[in-house]
Amino acid sequence: MVIKTDPCSFSEYRIYPGRGRKFAAKDGKVYYFISTKVASLFHQRKKAVKLTWTQAWRRFNKKIKVDEISKRRTKKTTRVQKAIVGMSLDEIKRRRAEKPEEKDKKLEAAKKEAKQRQQKKIDAKKQEKAKKSQAQQKTAPAQKNVQAPKKGQASGKGKK
Repeated sequence: MVIKTDPCSFSEYRIYPGRGRKFAAKDGKVYYFISTKVASLFHQRKKAVKLTWTQAWRRFNKKIKVDEISKRRTKKTTRVQKAIVGMSLDEIKRRRAEKPEEKDKKLEAAKKEAKQRQQKKIDAKKQEKAKKSQAQQKTAPAQKNVQAPKKGQASGKGKK
């Protein structure tokens, strides 16, 4: 059977059920004391390290062996390479291994190719415009330059 024990907030002795007292401070923190002696010393603001019978004094003066809390060792992160959609792992590794000169050459070639594509689009649009304008000129009848009457003038009638 396991008995739940709380440590004394001052002396650090174990407090068994049915013993000790709780003290709730104004800030809401709860302290457990094993005896009134301990509670009195706590309220007088005595330091537990200065009293030889407390566990704090024994620890401070190296009378008891302190179980050093060993740092948890975290696993070293390992890098995992995965293929990206549209590119295999071999392709990624090959590109990483490329020298900067090769990368620059490929980049220049890609830029030139992109410029050529853009130029072709622009040329195609110009040709379409030209065709449309020619078609409109052929279908539209020749119009006479007739001026609209100016404001304040009656069309073709004189003043009365």
